Amino acid sequence: MPHHPSDPARRPSDDAPTPAERAQELHPSRRRTRSDIRRWRRLLAEERAEAAVYRDLAGRRTGEEREILLALARAEKRHESHWLDLLGPDVGEPVRGDLRTRVLGFLARRFGGVFVLALAQRAEARSSYAHDADATVTMAADEQIHEEVVRALATRGRNRLSGTFRAAVFGANDGLVSNLALVLGIGASGVATSTVLLSGLAGLLAGALSMAAGEFVSVRSQRELLEASSPSPDADAALPHLDVDANELALVYRARGMSIEDATGHADAVLARLAVTPAEDGNPLLQLGEESGATRPAGAGPESDPADAAADDLETHGTAWGAALSSFCFFASGAVVPVLPYLLGLDGLAAVVVATALVGIALLATGAVVGLLSGTSPLTRALRQIAIGLGAAGVTYVLGLVFGATVG
Repeated sequence: MPHHPSDPARRPSDDAPTPAERAQELHPSRRRTRSDIRRWRRLLAEERAEAAVYRDLAGRRTGEEREILLALARAEKRHESHWLDLLGPDVGEPVRGDLRTRVLGFLARRFGGVFVLALAQRAEARSSYAHDADATVTMAADEQIHEEVVRALATRGRNRLSGTFRAAVFGANDGLVSNLALVLGIGASGVATSTVLLSGLAGLLAGALSMAAGEFVSVRSQRELLEASSPSPDADAALPHLDVDANELALVYRARGMSIEDATGHADAVLARLAVTPAEDGNPLLQLGEESGATRPAGAGPESDPADAAADDLETHGTAWGAALSSFCFFASGAVVPVLPYLLGLDGLAAVVVATALVGIALLATGAVVGLLSGTSPLTRALRQIAIGLGAAGVTYVLGLVFGATVG
């Protein structure tokens, strides 16, 4: 029987159902079971652990990023309250979160970089609230948005890594696969172990130098193209001397994609502002690059500085020397792996098996790291990496056997 508002058994402030009552409404045919309580305790522990991760990450940052991470921690605290209300007197002793969440917390306390943000992004993506009858729709929506928030926070770190990291990962994998293929192919032809070892070391040095030279030229060329496309700061000095009637400035904006009307109106506004507030020496009033809406990143506000966008582009591609050094070191570190068994004195089938196993482990590791940073499944990327790498080496080994049998 419904309670009257004046009924002392239910105060007006109690009109809203508690989480436990809502759960009972969702499942009128069953009572809370031991399985429910265990699951709620586990979810409570995970919310507490995730909140701690965000607080630890916030402790390593300042400004807006810190505030965003603290806001995420507060959101996890609200989810924690939901499970506390459901458990009521059955909350029991604190339960530890799952292994992945504990590892994430450990990394957040000690490192806090883009790798941890990438792990946090995947943790948010694994949320089961969308299919959990005891979680609210709001909680499920929160977790989906949290994934996007963490993805955005990790994007800048990924951009900083992408230039040099691309060269490093490509170099390591190229070294692993190409030198394993070389060593297996030469070994399968029946030559002496010393010849296999010498071939592997020569392949290591030649490949590392080639990779370094190629990366240097590639990145340097890309940066030069970006720099050539950036507005010249010296053009500001010409603004006060432009013919106001001809308004050549409008041509700049038209060349950048503005319509004739928009370009003319924008150029008139720029020259009008310049007449009111002349530029000071060494401190241009207006940067040409700042005035064209066509040069701004999509969604950028009026204060966006294209110089920053250009710097971000250059930062994304990395430096030529950094890419070259990374390529050399990582190709060499990958290429030495297949040679290790021969350096340690193994030969024949034993050397082949050990070299293949070592390269397989390394390929799994690099694939998992790439998958983690790219926001995809580390397992899928790892398996794909090992399949491609060992597949190429296997083909070379078979060709070596055929070549050795033909020559022999």
